[in-house]
Amino acid sequence: MIALARFEPLREANDHMLSGESVTQARLCFARMQWVVAVLAALLTGTAGRFSDAFELKSPTFTAEGEIPARHTCDGADVSPPLRWNDPPAGTKAFALIADDPDAPGGTWVHWVLYEMSPQARELPEGVPPRDTVADIGRQGMNDFKRVGYGGPCPPRGPAHRYIFKLYALDGQIDLPPRKNKADVLKAIEGHVLGQAELVGRYQRR
Repeated sequence: MIALARFEPLREANDHMLSGESVTQARLCFARMQWVVAVLAALLTGTAGRFSDAFELKSPTFTAEGEIPARHTCDGADVSPPLRWNDPPAGTKAFALIADDPDAPGGTWVHWVLYEMSPQARELPEGVPPRDTVADIGRQGMNDFKRVGYGGPCPPRGPAHRYIFKLYALDGQIDLPPRKNKADVLKAIEGHVLGQAELVGRYQRR
């Protein structure tokens, strides 16, 4: 928060140098300057408040940049993690979700493609079934395991990989059939993205 500037010492010094109408004008000038500083501080405080309401994606099972539980990987049950988000930008009519691993040895590896999601949705449950269309959730595309739906982290042994979940708020449904891939979805949503929320988790096979 910006501390308001204090002009009293300077004003008192000037009072000794000025008299009559000049003193009154100087005091008015200082008062205007204080008012401008107060207005700027209020505006900046309001802006900070708006930033705190940014579109965000979270999971109750891992924190941002935290370790993804084995349950959501090929070393466990390999079920999709639960995800939650707050209100999207105004005008959102649909969501699309893509999860991938940019650290895969052969280039980015796609783990999940989900689209045609309801604009009223604010969460995904754990373990979305690997079906073309899931009632009350959406349509699912192909991952790089050549399967429909979610395929969890399964990196080679070595340093941890990042897994990026990206949720796109869209201005309309993209009307794609199931089993489309990441490239198809990104092409379809081009020019229709109102906002994007991102959650990064990590996983290392030991």
